[in-house]
Amino acid sequence: MAIIKALLDEYGVIMDAQNNLPTAELMVDFLGALAELENNECHRTRSFPKTRLHKVVGIAGAIYRADVNKVSGWRIHLQYSDGKIHLKDIIKGSKHDEVLKVIKAKKGRYE
Repeated sequence: MAIIKALLDEYGVIMDAQNNLPTAELMVDFLGALAELENNECHRTRSFPKTRLHKVVGIAGAIYRADVNKVSGWRIHLQYSDGKIHLKDIIKGSKHDEVLKVIKAKKGRYE
């Protein structure tokens, strides 16, 4: 049985994705990205082939980004706390290049 990491969604990121992702294919990709993020084996080996999880550079806190789908540009922002993953935001494909601006606009969400 696979070990999973706890995934917390205090800000309704999953609901935002359901309401805002433009296609059913992107929603399936989003669910696949969440599955990869929950998979403890990916964290143990630090290998995230689908989401390409990486730390955001240029910000003081440890904020991470994961791809929903590399081509579409949709991204998930998350942070780790107490061994759990906290979903912070889902970013539209058109705004994924403005990462620092998006984070600063919703500063209250990030620890």
